[in-house]
Amino acid sequence: MGIRHSWRVASGVLLLACGLQFAQANSDPQTVTFGVAPGPYGDMVKQAIAPSLKEKGYKVIVREFSDYVQPNMALANGSIDANLFQHSLYFDKFTADKGLKLTKLLAVPTAGMGLYSHKIKSLDALKKGDIVTLSNDPTNLARGLRFLQALKLITIKPNIDPTKASERDIASNPKGLVFKPLEAAQLPRTLDGVTASLVNGNFAIAAGMDLSTALAQEQLDENLKNIIAVRSEDADKPFAKDIVSVVKSPAYAAAINDPQNVFISFQKPEWMAAAQ
Repeated sequence: MGIRHSWRVASGVLLLACGLQFAQANSDPQTVTFGVAPGPYGDMVKQAIAPSLKEKGYKVIVREFSDYVQPNMALANGSIDANLFQHSLYFDKFTADKGLKLTKLLAVPTAGMGLYSHKIKSLDALKKGDIVTLSNDPTNLARGLRFLQALKLITIKPNIDPTKASERDIASNPKGLVFKPLEAAQLPRTLDGVTASLVNGNFAIAAGMDLSTALAQEQLDENLKNIIAVRSEDADKPFAKDIVSVVKSPAYAAAINDPQNVFISFQKPEWMAAAQ
């Protein structure tokens, strides 16, 4: 269920008034409000997308949400104009489950999930009874289990769709690990109390974690790379076409490939890799 919000105008600036209902974000066609989750994608909008949109005459606002639910609900109800926080698998399931009329514009470079630990230095050190936390939303839980299977820490039952697997579908767990699904945003905080955690890239970066410290990093399938989404009714509007144009521009590529930016370590979508 969405958080109730409202907008009020003060000196020409839209301000968030908690607890009330949002007005339509795109009432001004030259203002584009992006919704993001904690982590690097707000910075991606600000550093790699907003400058070129501003050159095209847009005002760009970035609004951060604390979870993986609100950015899609806010987009659907018109509180924001676009969002950038989710991969295609999550988007497809969430919009189908909620009956939302949203459309993917294109994929962007994405930070993968990693297996992190403050207590051990290698996968070989995992032992019976060790607790491993992972995301509890169905899409990312299944993703985490597929990652664990790729690491040969578990196997998933052969008759189960691996994109829909839950901890009940683990066929073998040779090390006797204990898996504890939790809200994705909370996973970095668990590292002092558990042996290891599977943390999504955006939340790892938001928590100040160095992606290179992971015991293992997943290799992302194309459907696990994050996408920019808009309402379906807006997909052919000028602002949506301008977002696509900006993301496919040399300026965007330069920001992504800048060694001073965290995005340099992100895995690029196929369209971008092919263009370089």
